[in-house]
Amino acid sequence: MSAAARFSDLYGKYSADVYRFALYLSGNRTLAEDITAETFLRIWNAADAVRPATVKGYLLAIARNLYLHELRTVRRESPLPPVMPATGSIEHAAEAKAEFDRVMAGIEQLPEIDRAAVLLRAEDGLSYEEIAAVLGISLSAAKVKIHRARLKLAAVRGRSVTS
Repeated sequence: MSAAARFSDLYGKYSADVYRFALYLSGNRTLAEDITAETFLRIWNAADAVRPATVKGYLLAIARNLYLHELRTVRRESPLPPVMPATGSIEHAAEAKAEFDRVMAGIEQLPEIDRAAVLLRAEDGLSYEEIAAVLGISLSAAKVKIHRARLKLAAVRGRSVTS
């Protein structure tokens, strides 16, 4: 298989995950698109081959680092866009939107590393070990950050947290 075909497969498999992660971190669709494109450009230009077992974590780590670089460079803060799932009734939709808005506000209030940790776990399904590697922290620190972020978000929602 040619390098272009391998890259195309890699992009097809992981581009949506990288984009979603970048969007949740930045709250800006254009910036998320730029981060996604730059992430895959860096993979394309990488001198070393990426092991298939770690490729998703590697891509998300690149995306996070690009986002952090953007924060340092521009220092802009944007609210996360309200993306709501389809619901049955108007009342249910209004309740769901209100809860969604509370949770998104809670996520925006989390420190960046806590937000990244909880999103990597909840949205991308990464293991604690993979999260620790992506964020460059210890396994126990990753577990603590996710637990504390869940507690904060549960408080926002007015509910208790179960592991």
